[in-house]
Amino acid sequence: MLVHSKTGRGAAWSLFGLLFLPLFALPLLVVVAASFSTHWSGAFPSGPTAGNYASAVRGESLQALTTSLVTALVASLLALTAGSWAALAAAGLTRRGKRCLDALFMLPVAVPSVVVGLAVLVAFSKPPLLLNGTSSIVILAHTILVTAFAYQSVSAAILRLDPAYEQAAASLGARPAYVLWRVKLPLLLPSLTAAAGLCFALSMGELSATMMLYPPDWMPLPVRIFTATDRGSLFSGSAVAVVLMATTLLVLLAVSRIRTRATYR
Repeated sequence: MLVHSKTGRGAAWSLFGLLFLPLFALPLLVVVAASFSTHWSGAFPSGPTAGNYASAVRGESLQALTTSLVTALVASLLALTAGSWAALAAAGLTRRGKRCLDALFMLPVAVPSVVVGLAVLVAFSKPPLLLNGTSSIVILAHTILVTAFAYQSVSAAILRLDPAYEQAAASLGARPAYVLWRVKLPLLLPSLTAAAGLCFALSMGELSATMMLYPPDWMPLPVRIFTATDRGSLFSGSAVAVVLMATTLLVLLAVSRIRTRATYR
């Protein structure tokens, strides 16, 4: 920490605890407690049970988890490909051209996600691209929503690259495609994995646009949680929410390990 005295460090950690626990940790801990409860009496849930997880890891909930994983994985890969490609292209544009491209990619996150969902629904509900009622329209909406984060992450990483590596490879006769594949992309690999993890996490938790678009046979887990709590099944919904948090955390930890290895290559 930047605080060097023992008293100052203690005060800083105390302040961090006072701010972190009520704002971030406590709500999540309440959800975890509710997932192991049968009813709510007083300030905290009670009636300890593990039965809520019996339905959270099988049947429709398991299908919804699989749907979320497939949607997040495909959307993240598409967003990473499109965002990285655009970031590499933007690096060679003029300042005005780069600003226009930045604005284009940031537009979906500058408006509420429900607006993006409505726009996708209107745009793809008629031929020639009739996607309404299919899983593709959900994946497309998620891709649009998370591509901006991949684009920004890779763009920032490109700005930090030392051009000497590319210049050295080019001076030795390497073609531009070879420089991109064997020099630039390996240097960008830590940022690419970080962007993929961010896109995956955002897609796993997306609800607003998904609510407008999902077909009955393609219900992601956040929609399952919303419908469960909306019906009054608070404790089973909390168990499903814990499963969603745990799955996302495990994937992010795996991505973090890949990123660490890529950093020290």
